[in-house]
Amino acid sequence: MASLMESDFDGTEKTLFPEPDTTIDVRDTFGIDIDWQVPAFSLADERVPDLDNSYVFDPETTLAILAGFAHNRRVLVQGYHGTGKSTHIEQVAARLKWPSVRVNLDAHISRIDLVGRDAIVLKDGLQVTEFKEGILPWALQHPVALTFDEYDAGRPDVMFVIQRVLEAQGSLTLLDQNKVIRPNKYFRLFATSNTVGLGDTSGLYHGTQAINQAQMDRWNIVVALNYLAPETELDIVKSKAPDTDDATIANMIKVASLTRQGFMNGDISTVMSPRTVMTWAQNSEIFNSVGFGFRLSFLNKCDEAERTLVSEYYQRVFDEDLPTSASNAS
Repeated sequence: MASLMESDFDGTEKTLFPEPDTTIDVRDTFGIDIDWQVPAFSLADERVPDLDNSYVFDPETTLAILAGFAHNRRVLVQGYHGTGKSTHIEQVAARLKWPSVRVNLDAHISRIDLVGRDAIVLKDGLQVTEFKEGILPWALQHPVALTFDEYDAGRPDVMFVIQRVLEAQGSLTLLDQNKVIRPNKYFRLFATSNTVGLGDTSGLYHGTQAINQAQMDRWNIVVALNYLAPETELDIVKSKAPDTDDATIANMIKVASLTRQGFMNGDISTVMSPRTVMTWAQNSEIFNSVGFGFRLSFLNKCDEAERTLVSEYYQRVFDEDLPTSASNAS
């Protein structure tokens, strides 16, 4: 496939492919029983996420993301932290070889960061002022999947910049440049959030905000990726900690489920995500102690007033007291 040389958003030259030139079969690639062919690239450039061959896909979330790529739908993946929202998008993109860019919408990301700014550059030995495009206009003009992480933490001025491009053919107007940018045919837009745009009522996600409902209405697909079925979570943890036996991982997930139920009941304020279970399994292999790994991976993150109850969760499942150090582990 022929490639093009174009300027990246930081001004360097990158190889970009003009458009997808092949398709992938969803049943063959993702193991989902559906007759879908999704556009894909035959060659990958450096912006394509690294492929994780052991990644375990959630079918519903995978189909939602694939619909975003295939039909240019704006897809918002919502769920608790550590459930793999961003990774899910990246691993779908990796299998499509679709160039991807990920932006974390924390409080430090401003409108200027997204849209661009005037910068002083040297041309022919003279200092001149030149407009440097931000990530949003650059991505909009290329066959790129742009993902906004922590979407519900974005500043209001940033969110209104995004609102216009949420429409499938939504163009971006650069007022300072008297320029209108229309989206590339294969530009795709995704986002992840901990809440569903109504703000945080749990106190778990400090810094998130309510999202303008006119903006939420522009997301064509909203899919919830929360805690997985225990057998699915076991497969995911096992892929990251292959030396830990299945029975031990199953018990780790039981402890995690108790913390999640305790959180929902208001008993504790810290919850074990699947990411934390993976970290626990990996630390247990490092220290050769499940109990000490639990202490380092989760217990020490909890409020001191809640550690007794969290320790009881562990003792209830593993039928043993927590060791205080690796040397005390059995």
